[in-house]
Amino acid sequence: MTSAAPQPTGPYSQAISAGGLVFVAGQRPQDPVTAQIAEGVAAQTRQVLQNVRSVLEAAGCTLADVVKVTVHLADLCDFDKFNAVYREFFQEPYPARTTVGSSLRGILVEIDVIAIAPAAREPGGRPAACSYL
Repeated sequence: MTSAAPQPTGPYSQAISAGGLVFVAGQRPQDPVTAQIAEGVAAQTRQVLQNVRSVLEAAGCTLADVVKVTVHLADLCDFDKFNAVYREFFQEPYPARTTVGSSLRGILVEIDVIAIAPAAREPGGRPAACSYL
């Protein structure tokens, strides 16, 4: 667990490692220091991805290790604004991704990810047995 991301608000872990993967729980757009929620979908997306990155770093991973992203948007009309910020954090080849409309109780975006654990990487950092289609 890291203090560089919001602490869980229920009975779950920020992340767990199993089977060569790191599963990061859904991150919300809360600043871990001030507990403030960012305003607007762009700022919320940026904060959520910063939180995701912090949890990954605590597990020895980077955003480059992410192979699957699930995005929950309160309003799917925000898809383009979300993508503009998402591109600041991820480069090609992009992870597989699913985006769904969700009722998020006062926030606009939540993201969970699956990453390759450090022990499952080949020399040089590339995820072992991973091909981009």
